[in-house]
Amino acid sequence: MATLKVGDMAPDFTANNQNQEQIKLSSYRGKKVILYFYPKDNTPGCTAEACSFRDNYQSLQSQGFEVLGVSVDDEKSHKKFESKFDLPFNLIADTDKTIVEAYGVWGEKSMYGKTYMGTTRKTFVIDEEGKIALVVDKVDTKNSSQQLLDLLNN
Repeated sequence: MATLKVGDMAPDFTANNQNQEQIKLSSYRGKKVILYFYPKDNTPGCTAEACSFRDNYQSLQSQGFEVLGVSVDDEKSHKKFESKFDLPFNLIADTDKTIVEAYGVWGEKSMYGKTYMGTTRKTFVIDEEGKIALVVDKVDTKNSSQQLLDLLNN
């Protein structure tokens, strides 16, 4: 599994969002995309991260960004998550793990001494041409949107 880096073309994908609509990454060409990967809907860290993007969504959009969240949860789980926290952006259901594998965020994790496979929290900023402009490996869940803006403005 290759590690994606700044300057690489972002792997294209087509998958369903929380409304069972097909979302294709390449249809966002001409816009900047924040593509963030998170482990699971309705968990504390993932909720904090999603709400940070929600709270700053208008500001991000005014700067030309679209936000896409991706996890291996299904559309129904995403719909509940979106509704519960009033999320204004697409949540992509990657139930077959093709997107998380293409982006190198599916791997071995450990918690409480147990090892398991799961999604690593990581954020990619994709430029208007579809190239990766920024990769955030250490995401500050409570301040994820501000962290991104600070990194982009440096």
